This record gives sequence, structure tokens and C-alpha cells, in this order.
Amino acid sequence: MDPRTTSAAPTLADYATHSAFSDPRHHAALLAAVAPDPASLHAAVTTAVVHYRAGAHASTPDQLADVDRRWVDAILGAAVERSPGPLDAHRAPAQQVGGCCRDHSLLAVAALREHGVPARTRLGFMSYLGDPALRGDHVVAERHDGERWVRFDPELGPDERAFDAHDLPTGEGAPFETAAEAWLAWRAGRRDLSDHGASPDAWLRGPGFVQRYVLGDLAHRQRCELLLWDVWGASTPVGADPDDATVDLTDRVAALTVRADAADADAEDALAALWAGDERVRPARFVATWSPTGRLGWTDLVARTTAWAAVPPGARLVG
Repeated sequence: MDPRTTSAAPTLADYATHSAFSDPRHHAALLAAVAPDPASLHAAVTTAVVHYRAGAHASTPDQLADVDRRWVDAILGAAVERSPGPLDAHRAPAQQVGGCCRDHSLLAVAALREHGVPARTRLGFMSYLGDPALRGDHVVAERHDGERWVRFDPELGPDERAFDAHDLPTGEGAPFETAAEAWLAWRAGRRDLSDHGASPDAWLRGPGFVQRYVLGDLAHRQRCELLLWDVWGASTPVGADPDDATVDLTDRVAALTVRADAADADAEDALAALWAGDERVRPARFVATWSPTGRLGWTDLVARTTAWAAVPPGARLVG
């Protein structure tokens, strides 16, 4: 089932199987060796992958290039090429794969799916990492325990925060909020989005940035786990504010997402129908990739290739 075109809402069985992005291909044994408990997932993903901007050591050129690997099998391939062995085995800083929260969470989701556990990634904003003056963009994971979706942050150990990072509180006002929750709070006048984003720089925060994440979260919910700097359809241009038509569309996506998260089956079906039927919210075969490495690319999601173009010095990129 192609997650870019299906009009059916993903089932628990779908979430328990790999997407094109989480598929480890010939590296499946690496994921199978990771126990599906939170502590083991945390150890594996944070040992294999280091955040390209938040690591204890400066990223190497190879690690900066890693951030565009996108596919789990490519991430795993780099990990074992630099340091053969289990994902949680000690790696020197330069042997880790460069990535970000999306890669930590997708790798955790891939390990869970390899064990047949329904899992998915979610995009939103949090207040517990990085700049305290910024509600930073973030990706976390969810696993289904047979009764409900349990949200967790695989970057955090079990006792690193006052809240339970492996069973995160949910809803507006929680340490992590989905992009849809942040958007609706802003639209209702309860929130100023000027501090929501990836950087204090004005062009990497604000309503336009959050709008792109509402669409990104929908894609990830549909098992199309794109990079945070992929742009398509109705994504607001970097540094711009969403126009009226985009605001209306995003209102609809956000409202359906929040209802679907509350186990509204009708909203889940409506969200899937919107995804399948509206090319403004669904990436086609090609997406623009505004890499934080300073490259602009045109990515073919079927051929799994990116054609990179030179970007003029000073150009504004996502990341």
C-alpha cells in the first residue's frame, strides 16, 4: 500500500509493518536485536545517531551530510559501516550517524515495527530541550500498547525529566504538543506562535513554520515519514506567512488530527480521505528538500534520489 495515495486510514496492522521510510531492508537483524522496551530503544537510537546540532562534539562533514539520508536502511548502513556491531554498542563520536529528532524517533519506530508493534512518529513542539526561550520543533514516537497510543521521546532516558518521557502527557499544554494542537491554540487566540520553531531567527519560527509541521505531522501519521526540511503542496514558503486559503486548509487538517488523536474514527477516515484526495496536503513523487547543509534538492521519493543544486550564499534554508 503506497502511503502517499491510499484513501484508507492506517490500521494498527499497517502501523506494525514498515513504511518505505522505516524499512531496514537487509539490515533487519540490527533492528530485531533491539528489545522493544523504552530503555533499550533509547540506548540504541542515541548511541547510533547523534544530533547534528546538539551533540557533545562538533559534527564531522560526513555527519552533516548524514542528515539527508532519510531512509532507515541508509542510516543503519552508515552506522555499521563506521562501527560494526549492535546499535547500542559503544561508538566513538565520529562513528555515530548525524541526524536529528526525526531520525531518533523513526529509528525507534522502525525497531518496534520490526517486532510487530504498531508505532508511528509525530511532529510538534516541546519546551524541555534546547533554548528555554523557544518552544522548539521536535519529533517523538508513539507505540500502541493494545489499548491506547503511548507517546514517548526516545532521546530521553527514563529519569531525565520530571515527567515520564516514556509515557508523555498529551494534549494542549503538555511538554510536547502536536503541531495541530499548537496551530489550533493560535487560531483560537490562546497562543502566540512567535516562539515556536527551530531557531530564534524569525524565518525559522512562527505561524508559517508551524503550518508546515501540521502538514508534516499528517504525512507521518499516514506512514510517509518525510524529512523536516521537505516541502510540498500547501507548505508555507520559508520566511512567509500562510495565506487565507492555506490557513483554511490547515484549520481543517489540524481539527481532524486532534479529533483523530482522541479516537474519533470518523475524523480518522476524513483525514485519510483528505490525504488521498487533496494534492495540497499529500506529497507527490517529488518534494523539494531545503537541507540545513546549505543545499537545495529535488527528491524523487520513488527512485530514492535527490538532485542537488547550488544555493546562493545567505539563502534561507529550513533546519
